[in-house]
Order: sequence, then structure tokens, then C-alpha cells
Amino acid sequence: MRVIKAKAAFLACVLASLLTAASATLPWSSARADDSVAPGGDEPGVMDQPGYVPTPEQEQLDPKFQRQFVFFRSTEAPGTIIIQTSERFLYVVQSNDRAIRYGIGVGRDGFQWGGLLKIARKQEWPDWRPPPEMIERQPYLPRFMAGGPGNPLGARAMYLGATVYRIHGTNQPDTIGTAVSSGCFRLVNPDVIDLYNRVPIGTKVIVRQAPAVS
Repeated sequence: MRVIKAKAAFLACVLASLLTAASATLPWSSARADDSVAPGGDEPGVMDQPGYVPTPEQEQLDPKFQRQFVFFRSTEAPGTIIIQTSERFLYVVQSNDRAIRYGIGVGRDGFQWGGLLKIARKQEWPDWRPPPEMIERQPYLPRFMAGGPGNPLGARAMYLGATVYRIHGTNQPDTIGTAVSSGCFRLVNPDVIDLYNRVPIGTKVIVRQAPAVS
């Protein structure tokens, strides 16, 4: 009887190991695998294509996500960046209850966050280095990609404090208005260049998840 029980226990362990190994390759386990990615790391979103170069026509956004001046009441000083994650908008506060509004892409579920930071560093045409977790899942990706029009980080990057988060461009305009990143905020390249030229290092950045209360 003890031998039978021992064999049964051994077979149960083997079966559990096989099921665990198999689950790592099944589509329904992909969300769990994404949890191993460092938030805000140099991983583009699930819809990105390294090397893809969008046309100017593709960078023409839906009117509601196009860069525009809007009414925006705030007690923050002009020049402050306010990101409303739930709205998919980034605002640069102006005087007289106005702001410049940009359409953005935000972090996917489990990778959204809120807080107060400052722009610590700025970079034109940043390089891209996929993290080990992404290379493990997609071994065909380049280990390094120099900055340029086809780079997933786009034309400009503004790094937030000492974190791994950044505001950056994208080579996938159709991800604006969606939640696909690992916690960073993306704009189409013409917009991120405009923003980059407007805000200096040290700019205050407020990230909010809940809708603004008027």
C-alpha cells in the first residue's frame, strides 16, 4: 500500500510539472507572463512593431486626440504637465484657464500608476533596448535599436524623476487613445517633438488615474 501511495504521489508531481510547463506557452497565460515585465521598462506595447515607419497621413489622429488648446481650470502653475490616464490626455497648463491638450497612449491594466514627478532628463531620438523578459518571449527582436523613425520610443523622450517611466514618441500612431504600454506615456512623433520643445528639465508632472473633478 505504501508503494502504491508513493507512486501515486510521484505521478501527481510529474503531471503538475508538465501542466505548469505547458501553461507558459498557452495564450491564456500571456497576461501572467506580462506581469514579469518591469513597469515602464524599455518594452513597447503589445501592438508595436520595431522598424515600422508611419506615414504623415497615419500620424493624423482622430480629431479628439489631436493637439489643441482647450478650456482647463487648474491651480497648477503654467507649464505644469497633468496626465489624465483615464481620459487618455496630457495637458500642459497655460494661463487664463487654458491648456494645450495632447492625445496619448497609456499603461495597460496592471501597469497604470499615479503620482508627482519632475522631468529629470530629455533625449532626442532615444535608443531602444528590449528587456530580457521581452527577448525571452520574442527572441526574434533586436537586442539594441538605435534611435530613428522606426524606433518604438519615437522621436523624443522625457524621463520622469529617478523612475523607469517616461513620456515618449511612438512609431505606432494607432495606439494613441489606447492602453498598451508598461506604464510609460506615448504621443505621436509630431506631438512629442512639440511637447519636448515646450517643457524644460525640472517641469512638474502630475499623473492622475481617476477622471478630473470639475
